Amino acid sequence: MKSVLVSLALGLWVTIAPALAASDVYVRAGGEFKPVTIAVTPLVGDNAKVGAVIANDMAHSIFLTPLNPSTFPEKPADPDAAPNLDAWKTVNAQFVLTGRVDNAGGKLTARFRLWDVATGEQVAGEQFNAGPGGARRIGHLIADKVFSRVTGEKGFFDSRIVFVDETGPKTRRVKRIALMDTDGASVKYLTSGEKLVVTPAFSPSDQEVAYMSFGGGDPSVTLMNLESGQKQPLGDFHNMSFAPRFSPDGRHVVMSLSDGANASLYAMELGSQQTRRLTDASAIDTSPSYSPDGGRIVFESDRGGKQQLYVMDTGGGEAKRISFGEGRYSTPVWSPKGDLIAFTRQKGGEFGIGVMKPDGSGEKIITEGFHNEGPTFSPNGLFLMFFRDPGGAGGAHIYMADVFGHGEFQVPTPAYASDPSWGPLLK
Repeated sequence: MKSVLVSLALGLWVTIAPALAASDVYVRAGGEFKPVTIAVTPLVGDNAKVGAVIANDMAHSIFLTPLNPSTFPEKPADPDAAPNLDAWKTVNAQFVLTGRVDNAGGKLTARFRLWDVATGEQVAGEQFNAGPGGARRIGHLIADKVFSRVTGEKGFFDSRIVFVDETGPKTRRVKRIALMDTDGASVKYLTSGEKLVVTPAFSPSDQEVAYMSFGGGDPSVTLMNLESGQKQPLGDFHNMSFAPRFSPDGRHVVMSLSDGANASLYAMELGSQQTRRLTDASAIDTSPSYSPDGGRIVFESDRGGKQQLYVMDTGGGEAKRISFGEGRYSTPVWSPKGDLIAFTRQKGGEFGIGVMKPDGSGEKIITEGFHNEGPTFSPNGLFLMFFRDPGGAGGAHIYMADVFGHGEFQVPTPAYASDPSWGPLLK
């Protein structure tokens, strides 16, 4: 998305205190986790409901908890003045957000200030401008600024997820590629449902999505431009086993192609659509994912007898096994930060979503139950989305959890939903 909708009026309201270290406000691993409390006060003149978007984002940030408005000791009338911080201490608020929204002549202007109750200082503040319909994005941008200021980590709310929307009875399910905001709102359908579509994947530029479709022949891979809606076929592949994943520079995709009883990994250069074989084992190699520096690929393979995770150089060659726990490992994906690899683990009828370091150490199962699958990382690498199908006549839903296992919640979607792929921050 081009930066024509929302512009930041930097220099008007600036951060006036050094950023807090992440360890100052929440526990990263071990110990007792306690979210930071924040009061999102009503923004003066907020007919566009920007404040509601901010509060909802905070409620689903896991690391921050918005206070119930019914407990507020005051309603700040002047967002430019410091609130009564002594009063906010009585309701255990650690931060207070104030601000105003002006909507005139088709232009929306929102300003916010973030106050540290303990120090009495304003620790953040900016102004955002948007055209018609930009209120929700302004809310996400402010939420990102607050999240970053409080935790010391990058924000993630101003991004989108592509997923498979599923409707109809289980035996005749209609599947469409759809796009949504991180909170499940602003859903846009990208395909009609005439063909079966699966495993969409975002490009690093946030401008394109690749997905697989079935119908009228061999499985095909399509590259769709999200702004123009134009679709470009990447080729028809016999028995392709998994959708392509983009390289960090967006110039290549890596995919798994079947060859009889086996499957190998191939890289395709998007400009020329030339493919290069990366693996050649008597095994099923699939679910490849690039490291953020583009130097390595993690994938799943049964070359050792059952599905496990392996890492190799981008050009192919020797692969090193990194998963050694009980069960079968699949659907690996590399964190944008490069520090973790997420995966699905099947063990004794349970499907767990977990993370491990790229060398296989530090394995941690985040959630476990019946048929959890397909993790995807947030742009800041702190959160995962995945889908869970409880079985029966129902269908799958998308869930979000943090990589430390502190919290989990369902992401609202219009119908059943699966195969989420989290895009980068919008530009």
